[in-house]
Amino acid sequence: MKPWIKRSLFGLFGATLAVGGLTACGHRHEGSAWQMSAEDHSKFRGRMVERVAGKLDLNEDQKKRLALVADKLHEQRMAVIGKTTDPRAEVQAMVAGAKFDRARAQALVSDKTAAVSSKSPEVIAALGDFYDSLNPAQQVKVREFMQRRHGGWWHRG
Repeated sequence: MKPWIKRSLFGLFGATLAVGGLTACGHRHEGSAWQMSAEDHSKFRGRMVERVAGKLDLNEDQKKRLALVADKLHEQRMAVIGKTTDPRAEVQAMVAGAKFDRARAQALVSDKTAAVSSKSPEVIAALGDFYDSLNPAQQVKVREFMQRRHGGWWHRG
């Protein structure tokens, strides 16, 4: 195969992956946490804190630290979502013309990366403070839970 055909196919494949990835990341499911109101988020956070508190036998200080972790994660999620009300429309606008709008795509990626970078220290500090407040037996429970749940913390089963 000629080199220019290979490059064209790889370029087209890469652009398809990028657009598909951006679209998938921006897809919102009905009733998902991405669309929760502040009141719904507060209720969800309360249920999550109580559930974890029951499993780990958390004291009040530890519950407050866990609630702070949930708040910081929510703040970061909101910062990543940003002002974009319809991510799919944003991606569609990138491919609306005869050429892919690389500048717009790079700006979108830069905005999302900056949001993650700016909020990450707060999330890490909250997670660290919570984990460090756990006694050794509670830390063992967290590690065992993570080992059992290969799907992550939010996997249901």
